[in-house]
Amino acid sequence: MEPKKELKILFRIVAVFAVVFFLPIGNERFMTAVDATLDLARWYAREHVVLCLLPAFFIAGVIAVFISQGSVLKYFGANAKKWLSYSVAAVSGGILAVCSCTILPLFTSIYKRGAGLGPAVAFLYSGPAISILSIILTTRILGVELGVARMIGAVCFSVVIGLAMAFIFRKEEQVKKEQQMNIVPPPEKRPMRQTALHFFTLVAILVFANWGAPAATDTGLWQFVFTYKWYFTAGFGLLLCWSLVRVLKLKLAWVAAAAAATLLSAWLATAFIADAKLVPLVPMIVGIAALSVMLLCDKGDAENREWVLSSWGFAKQIMPLLAIGVVTAGFLLGSTHDGETIAGVIPNRWIEWAVGGNSLLSNFFASFTGAFMYFATLTEVPIIQGLLASGMGKGPALALLLAGPSLSLPNMLVIRGVMGTKKTVVYVVLVIVLATLAGYVYGNLF
Repeated sequence: MEPKKELKILFRIVAVFAVVFFLPIGNERFMTAVDATLDLARWYAREHVVLCLLPAFFIAGVIAVFISQGSVLKYFGANAKKWLSYSVAAVSGGILAVCSCTILPLFTSIYKRGAGLGPAVAFLYSGPAISILSIILTTRILGVELGVARMIGAVCFSVVIGLAMAFIFRKEEQVKKEQQMNIVPPPEKRPMRQTALHFFTLVAILVFANWGAPAATDTGLWQFVFTYKWYFTAGFGLLLCWSLVRVLKLKLAWVAAAAAATLLSAWLATAFIADAKLVPLVPMIVGIAALSVMLLCDKGDAENREWVLSSWGFAKQIMPLLAIGVVTAGFLLGSTHDGETIAGVIPNRWIEWAVGGNSLLSNFFASFTGAFMYFATLTEVPIIQGLLASGMGKGPALALLLAGPSLSLPNMLVIRGVMGTKKTVVYVVLVIVLATLAGYVYGNLF
């Protein structure tokens, strides 16, 4: 036996025993934090995994398999024109309505396909930070000034952070440039317009399936879309069926059977499930399962099978780290959703006290805390609305808006596995520092 190996095993056994032995079961704060952990994990599983992450994995699979390396290198590669690559990366966020976790499969996909570090990081930040939905909701609920400041700050941050990352790691990027200069991309298998149609159909399904509820007094377009969101989602689902047959050449009978099974599951869920929030999960799960089976069984095109295997690869890589991050965030910072708050080990009153006023410290604390908290798509707005009512300064509110949605503890764990520890630390520090400075300046001006 190796003494060092045996000592490691002994240390692990003693450590686990000590943790279990000294669990503060009778401590109210600890038990509340456990409740918050379980509550956040359950809510995340119900509200986020099926409707957000699973479609995102398939979108990432499309990027990895169907979008040619030549296209990725053209728009995001190390040798791409900076004005083009950073413009595309920054604008891409406006198309998506995703959180700091849902963006991860998409970022991982383009980064592994050869995207330059700067444009890839700009996309990573902009995706959750500047979606059209989040800017509209911020403007309507928190005020025009804060909404405009968030939009300008997020767009500028995505470019500045991307450029800063590319400069700091310029030696590595230079090596990537030289390598990509010798790459001769294979010819496109199908017209780019067909791949784009397939891609944006999946994106539309993701966006409309997660369209957030409007304010109680809102009777405009937002309310209209929310009222009929599942009709829009179903319409794009039918467009996806058409794309599967015409673009991917799947058998019409297979696709028709999958569509029928999905519609039947939606009807059964509506008839027998009392909780309206759980009803949409059933047809989404059935539809994704049917799509996966069709792709795995297709013998006509190897890329179709590769699509679902690639999506599964992203799920294997990302889901365990997200689970660890969600559990840790829930235990430390608590669970806040649907107007309910359960405190974690760190009392919420400490956070509310720390972000009052407009000092550099309060702005830093807001951006730092927001960077580790998890915000689902659009939930940052009502949370900050509550914090403002509790005495939070406008500067820290903007700092939290610029740092919170784009970062979270689960997000950090995943991007560390993609970019490495050093790049992840630099990226997080850049976001926190810039958000702190922006909040401080904004707080002094307004």
